[in-house]
Amino acid sequence: MTGRRKIPFLIVSLLFLMSGLIAGCAGDATGVEMPMAPLEQMLAEVQTAPPAVREAYQFAAANPETMQALPCYCGCGPMGHTSNYSCYVAGENEDGSLEFDTHALGCSICVDITQDAMRLLKQGKSVPEVRAYVDRTYAQYGPSNMP
Repeated sequence: MTGRRKIPFLIVSLLFLMSGLIAGCAGDATGVEMPMAPLEQMLAEVQTAPPAVREAYQFAAANPETMQALPCYCGCGPMGHTSNYSCYVAGENEDGSLEFDTHALGCSICVDITQDAMRLLKQGKSVPEVRAYVDRTYAQYGPSNMP
């Protein structure tokens, strides 16, 4: 009777092991890696923020050209923001480090735009295609902070 129990246990164990190997090999289906700034370079408030917010800050800091090409529709234009990038980064210090803006810590529209951009770029969309999507999707929330 002991022999009978070993066979199902071995089969289940092998199936479990194989499913783990298959999942581990699958990776990102698009094969596109998104540059991300190290979390350690972020403000303490960013480091303790929810995962989507942390990711958005990391992505924004590592992809200024992309983020400067995308508008924000949260109404932040009067604050001096000129793109979605401005919601995260206020400027660059003399030593080259970034000075972060805390606006996006409390603004889901800023973060949603960035998360959508990340998803679409991973799908192989171009920056102009992402911009068109952002304009179509978010214009209902307020004026663009870009021409």
